[in-house]
Amino acid sequence: MKIAAVQAAIRYGDVDANYHIADQAIEAAAAAEADIVVLSELWNTSFYPLNVYDLADEEGKRTKAFLSDAAKRYHVHIVGGSVANKKQGKLYNSTFVVDKTGEVVGEYDKVHLFTPGKEDTVFTAGNHLNIFELDGVKMASIICYDVRFSEWVRMAALAGAQILFVPAAWPNPRLGHWQILNQARAIENQMFVVAVNSCGQAGEYQFCGGSMIIDPWGKVLSQADGREQIITSDVDLSVIKGIRSSINVFRDRRPELYHL
Repeated sequence: MKIAAVQAAIRYGDVDANYHIADQAIEAAAAAEADIVVLSELWNTSFYPLNVYDLADEEGKRTKAFLSDAAKRYHVHIVGGSVANKKQGKLYNSTFVVDKTGEVVGEYDKVHLFTPGKEDTVFTAGNHLNIFELDGVKMASIICYDVRFSEWVRMAALAGAQILFVPAAWPNPRLGHWQILNQARAIENQMFVVAVNSCGQAGEYQFCGGSMIIDPWGKVLSQADGREQIITSDVDLSVIKGIRSSINVFRDRRPELYHL
């Protein structure tokens, strides 16, 4: 299974341009023979203009139609990063996952909102995991700040996810955290992690790039620098069984002691 992570410089508040950029990136990833293409966080608006509510998608209609069409045209699965999305008058940071046939197979609203960036004053938090299947493989997606909450990712692993997708808009001063957190989530849950960041300047934020595809030992299979680019890697899911057998953290857990 070949995965492509699209690291783009999202155009601040320019929604139409961003859909065009996403389409071009998906086409390029498909040309590189990717099976799954992954976008970054808030790729329709960037993180986040003052008028983000006015720019947001309505019930995900435009995004789902766009991703469905792109998936069918380019014959790829798409983990659609996340978009600013209005539902029943509230604003969410929403992920849509679409398979090669154009069917929406997963949806997720960011659960842990980034309070230092006042995301919680603009967006509404979600409450549910996103576990889905592509080509018969269980996977999960979270968004950016969610990766700091190991309990949340462990729930995805316990639900059977073998690949975790982490679309993000991660700022420059904390590149070290970004790298360590994603590798830690891969190691402790013995799963592949595909962490897809934005790059470039958007409003007051400078995003650090550094998108990564990480194996269950924490080895970085592919990593971007700070520029716009698409990184790819083949992931061999058969290694998960061997790793989980050799160091069986799931068997050795003591959940009866974890009063979290």
